[in-house]
Amino acid sequence: MSEQTNPERPDAPDEAVPAQRDDTGEVIATRRGMFGADNGGDTTGYGGLVRTVRLPGASQRPYGGPGAGGGTSRSSAVESGGEGYGDFDEIADELEGALDEQGLVPENVIAKTVVDRGELTFHIEREYLPAVAKILRDDPALRFELCTGVSGVHFPGDTGRELHAVYHLRSITHNRLIRLEVSAPDADPHVPSLVAVYPTNDWHERETYDFFGLIFDGHPALTRIMMPDDWQGFPQRKDYPLGGIPVEYKGAQIPAPDQRRSYS
Repeated sequence: MSEQTNPERPDAPDEAVPAQRDDTGEVIATRRGMFGADNGGDTTGYGGLVRTVRLPGASQRPYGGPGAGGGTSRSSAVESGGEGYGDFDEIADELEGALDEQGLVPENVIAKTVVDRGELTFHIEREYLPAVAKILRDDPALRFELCTGVSGVHFPGDTGRELHAVYHLRSITHNRLIRLEVSAPDADPHVPSLVAVYPTNDWHERETYDFFGLIFDGHPALTRIMMPDDWQGFPQRKDYPLGGIPVEYKGAQIPAPDQRRSYS
């Protein structure tokens, strides 16, 4: 077995080193401990663990994907260099072509295209999100008829784009999966609603608003779905306190999770 080292902790035992991503992309934070607690709440005993939080960078052509290889019969494979051309390239070609047909410059609409861990993600400028979603749904060569929901993500260290919304799209016609991702700053947490394009997003957008504070402009009834209407804050943001109440156990007081002492 080849020897492995952890570039962030060269003194760590080799057998304890987790699989590392490559060094491409953007480092947005350095996390210490198991969960990155910095207020005395890390009670895991992993206070010596140090790792970077890295967002994957833009991918280069060919993107590959299912069907990648030099033996493809697609005509555009020749233009794309043939070798390595796959479904991800075909989807990107069709989307960029459809944007051109509508008078939109693909480079202005798509901030970056990322292929990471076998998944294709288009990072879209938020003002163009409804137009892109409609193209993906209606274009015969794309036909992503189903959006299975939107997920919220909070990266406090991703300055200027701390809040992310991730949409999972499926093409039943072509049996394909892709993702769209948009970002918004904490100071302006607005993203266009996709309920008019994908009605199934109705409650998914409400849940993401409830837990992350992302405001989906144009949603028909954007209200909290889990928390009380007068609840303060958004519980799944990473800067939200763990909360809880002290518990009495055999005569001792066990503090709430975010008030326990750190073992690091």
